[in-house]
Amino acid sequence: MVTAATPGDPEPGPSGLHLHRWRSPVVIGIALAAFASGFGQFGAVAALGDVARSFGRVAHGATISDQAGLSGTELGIGLAVIRLASLGGLPVAGLADRFGRRAVLLLTTGTGLALTVAAAASPGYWWFVAIFACGRPFLSATNAVSQVAAAEHTGSSDRAKAVALVTAGYGVGAGATAVLHSLASSTLGFRGIFALAVVPLALLPLVARWVSEPDRFVVAAASDHALPVLGPVGPRFRGRLALLAVLAFGIAVVTGPANSFTFLYAQNVLRLPGTVTAAMVVGAGVAGLGGLLAGRWLADRLGRRPTAAIGVAGMAACGVLAYSGSSWALVTGYVAGVLAGSVFAPAGGAMVNELFPTPVRASVAGWWVLAGVIGAAAGLVVFGAIADAGNRFGVAALVTFLPAVAVIATLAWLPETRGREPEDLWPDTEGAR
Repeated sequence: MVTAATPGDPEPGPSGLHLHRWRSPVVIGIALAAFASGFGQFGAVAALGDVARSFGRVAHGATISDQAGLSGTELGIGLAVIRLASLGGLPVAGLADRFGRRAVLLLTTGTGLALTVAAAASPGYWWFVAIFACGRPFLSATNAVSQVAAAEHTGSSDRAKAVALVTAGYGVGAGATAVLHSLASSTLGFRGIFALAVVPLALLPLVARWVSEPDRFVVAAASDHALPVLGPVGPRFRGRLALLAVLAFGIAVVTGPANSFTFLYAQNVLRLPGTVTAAMVVGAGVAGLGGLLAGRWLADRLGRRPTAAIGVAGMAACGVLAYSGSSWALVTGYVAGVLAGSVFAPAGGAMVNELFPTPVRASVAGWWVLAGVIGAAAGLVVFGAIADAGNRFGVAALVTFLPAVAVIATLAWLPETRGREPEDLWPDTEGAR
């Protein structure tokens, strides 16, 4: 049982491990890395309307191509390519099971941000897609490994809170990009937004000072020198991993297009003023904070599985509402969707890390990313193609989002991990695959 400690002090945990509270500097440092990942990754979504106008041709007409500058199919395929590039996050995240969480976290954050800055100089749309896609695997791996590191640094009473803090860091980074673009798009343009990734890049030395290697990894590495790399997971864990992969796929079918088309839909189709879009993002930030607080409370009281189910159902329903056709529906659906996603995050993030032992945990996080990438790419292509046929965003949302709710059924086949340490679930595997 984790005992009380001051926020910055490590504390004794199972098997003599030194664990940290969720407010400790090491967890805050990990959250800063997640902030950088969110700032770098979300630029393509926040500035999508500017990207389309810069590289396409806006005309008077009713089609997406006329209103945005590029067709829904082109935008969907481009975003799908960027999402599919995150498949590279699997082997990169898997490296953390061999070389350590800290080293990989710093490497992926720095490389991903540097490539994001390079995307600012793109001479054309497909150049932009290619350059940004090169940085995507590293930033996706940052997001995955940051969740793993936060979970490993904390005990069961702090784990959902630490995951919520890291998720909040990612959300603040993504929200900062969206707000900056909404208020200063005419001044900065998409190139200026991407160039601003040098700011979180400059914070990397601070992350390096605060982040340390989790004791759980140090112990596992000392007892098993043949730690997995490039994502291999032993047969014993594959059934459980397959269920998580289906869950991640279904969630991403919703969140991929729901998030990626939001700002293009707001700015190029509904013609919302930048101030309204910025207010929507700020409102979503407040809702997201409330969702994280509610989600971590529910995850520790109600359980990981039911909380995750509530979040998934809410994300799908809110996605349908957001694209139903009016400005108020978009604002309400977007804000409520962020709330639902934030309710899911502490429970889902804690559960994914609690279900597997230390030697394969980062590889599992990589597989979670991979399944999500495939789901998001599939959702983007389907959503974009349907929306292209007569500018029917509402129909696209119904067809794409509602069937994905069925993945909630996979939660019934997974064990509840509330109040349990990974060492309790896998007592004979913490030192070996």
